Amino acid sequence: MSEPTQPQPARPEPSTSEPSPSASAPAGPAPIRILLADDHTLVRRGVRLILDREPDLEVVAEAGDGAEAIEAARGHDIDLAVLDIAMPRMTGLQATRELAALKPGLRILMLTMHDNEQYLFQALKAGACGYVLKSVADRDLVAACRAAMRDEPFLYPGAITALIRNYLDRVRDGEEDADHLLTPREEEVLKLVAEGHTSKEIAEILFISVKTVHRHRANLLHKLGLRDRLELTRYAIRAGLIEP
Repeated sequence: MSEPTQPQPARPEPSTSEPSPSASAPAGPAPIRILLADDHTLVRRGVRLILDREPDLEVVAEAGDGAEAIEAARGHDIDLAVLDIAMPRMTGLQATRELAALKPGLRILMLTMHDNEQYLFQALKAGACGYVLKSVADRDLVAACRAAMRDEPFLYPGAITALIRNYLDRVRDGEEDADHLLTPREEEVLKLVAEGHTSKEIAEILFISVKTVHRHRANLLHKLGLRDRLELTRYAIRAGLIEP
């Protein structure tokens, strides 16, 4: 007689309550999306290699001139544009002005072979937040991209010297009053803005209308070349109006 078959123990069902390692891993911050414009294909390829090897940077669009850069900006979500200055059809300077109007929050860097004060000043006036020389792009470009996304300007040492020299020349020629750039009332408004007061609170403290506060604030932004309350606060700290 054969022995009765012993029942086999049931195998445990695989647990589905625990997420897989890939599902549980937190996603990192999205990389900075970059538009790269240069009329030389080999230059673009080399610059793209510099940028794409960084985990926080990603070239999502390329262009061979300024006009193509404008179209690429319309068709892609980008955080930063890196533009050559000398390009056919539309120069990098012209494209910078167009892009600044098209996408006000877009950061723009100029990447150029020209160590030239005139180009530097035109680029900054057009809306660029940095000026990088191609000759040292492998050293400076990545740092410039990250600085731009922190709302910090990036200039090579020679450019900083040029800006200081230009400012001192304007002071000497009476075009810039180094001690009285702002009126006393504007300094009062700036200090209160930087301390976090609302427009209504500033109006009550200074016994002026809210409309007048708004006018002073607009004048401050225009005079100082700044964009918002955060930049006004940083300026106030540098100017010694408030403590950091």
